[in-house]
Amino acid sequence: MNEAKRYPSALTVAGSDSGGCAGIQADLKTFSALGVFGASVITAVTAQNTQEVRAIEILSPEIVRLQAEAVLDDITVDALKTGMLPTSEIIDTVAALIDRYRPATVIADPVMVATSGARLAAASAARAFREKLYPRITLLTPNIPEAEALSGVPIRTEDDVVRAAEVMLAQGCRAVLIKGGHLASEIAADRLFRQDSAPVSFSSPRIHTANLHGTGCTFSSAIAAFRALGMELETAIGAAKTYVTSAIRQGSGIRTGKGSGPVNHFFEPKIWTGL
Repeated sequence: MNEAKRYPSALTVAGSDSGGCAGIQADLKTFSALGVFGASVITAVTAQNTQEVRAIEILSPEIVRLQAEAVLDDITVDALKTGMLPTSEIIDTVAALIDRYRPATVIADPVMVATSGARLAAASAARAFREKLYPRITLLTPNIPEAEALSGVPIRTEDDVVRAAEVMLAQGCRAVLIKGGHLASEIAADRLFRQDSAPVSFSSPRIHTANLHGTGCTFSSAIAAFRALGMELETAIGAAKTYVTSAIRQGSGIRTGKGSGPVNHFFEPKIWTGL
């Protein structure tokens, strides 16, 4: 065996979506599509499809820890991505794991509400997220409702987006990418805010489709994958924006289920050939 070569690798810590559109399933599809080896730690099991979340079973912090240790003790992980962290106890566990294993990149997608509207995290999780994860992550990737929950700022305009970002940065977050898909505009603009840096916007024309289930998971996972491949943060965000926009477009006319379907993760799969 050639020990000098290995796959670029990413680990997702998130919930399972039985419908295959979001969560762990979307994360692993994204990693694979972009040529990155994916490992997973499941925090909760959901019974859901394209229309609804029927039930949620939250795993214990202990099994979350054991899953992560089993992976991180064995596999070199170039980037870690978090999704659904449903309780403050699980957030505490993840924070301790980050301190112990020191991954070079941590992309945190604060999954709190499903596309169907179902709440996926306890109310106390937002405070734990701010206190425990902000100081430890490379990038936070909230959508508008998540940014409102974390910052306490109602967001209706672009000026509100700036105010919410300023609050999150003041609370200790080093970098936040607020996704603008929920704002009423024909341009889907996501804005990156960092300490002591001018904001950067990543924009694309809005694609009108019902197939948007899992776009947030896919976007954040793509950023993690491109970071695992060695890109600088801003470059990785731009590449991820291009990927997720293309995945939405390529899946926009395909019917999967009766509700909000998935994006097309494998419209142009990348094959890893070695570094």
